[in-house]
Amino acid sequence: MELSYFPGCSLHSTASEYDASTRAVCEALEIDLRELEDWNCCGSTSAHSMNAELAKLLPARNLEIAGRAGLDLMIPCAACYSRSKMAEMELAEAGEVAVETSANGQIRIDHILDVLAEAEVLDKIRGSVTRKLEGLKAVCYYGCLTVRPPKVTGARNPENPESMDRLVEVTGAEAIPWSYKTDCCGASLTLTRSDVVLKLIDRLLVMAQEAGAECVVVACSMCHANLDARQKEAAAQFGRNYGIPVLYISELLGLAMDVPESSQWWKRHLVDPTGLLSSKGFVQ
Repeated sequence: MELSYFPGCSLHSTASEYDASTRAVCEALEIDLRELEDWNCCGSTSAHSMNAELAKLLPARNLEIAGRAGLDLMIPCAACYSRSKMAEMELAEAGEVAVETSANGQIRIDHILDVLAEAEVLDKIRGSVTRKLEGLKAVCYYGCLTVRPPKVTGARNPENPESMDRLVEVTGAEAIPWSYKTDCCGASLTLTRSDVVLKLIDRLLVMAQEAGAECVVVACSMCHANLDARQKEAAAQFGRNYGIPVLYISELLGLAMDVPESSQWWKRHLVDPTGLLSSKGFVQ
């Protein structure tokens, strides 16, 4: 399988472990990722709230590059995925479909979960798991942008998505049901309203603990940044002791598939999962 690949700004900087684990897992699954040439920022951090035309044109340029490549496009970052799908819809509605995207049936724009949870790929993952993560209890946190708004993403069940749950379960870990998998973590308010963000983080982590989770699994670099990097700050603010590691789905898959470099990825995390994983016998 060959796919165009748009990492976006975060995966080339603060979320480089998401990029590394995504590439490594896809390579192990014989998915050939072709990074878009000369891609640009999709504008997800600010453009859509300041300039509607720029918010459309920034991802539109990337979609045009993908259209010329002629391969379906995979995007791991939920914010980049959301902006790309929104631009695709807006171009189609305005009759400006000069880009060869799924709007005119040429290529698909998929989030990483869409790709990995396809039946054929899921079967391949199942056959590639050599380290069963039995006994590990996780909650899957999708956040806002992987599934909403459904008219843009095409999500079949935006209130209770299950693709990441299926991926977690194929590793042998338990995906614990909970009611907060698509609640907002406040990523867009990280700099402007940190007080709101800390309250949202606290609720998510407390609910994860109450559900019996030992870790949170995510597929969004912004969600990971909030839940991992701000966890200590939230604990101090609300007098908590969370200590809940936050893992990218690609990191969890890489661990279960025994990808050699997997232990290097979470060294960038502020909440170190090594203690939890070693207590389960998954790492030394």
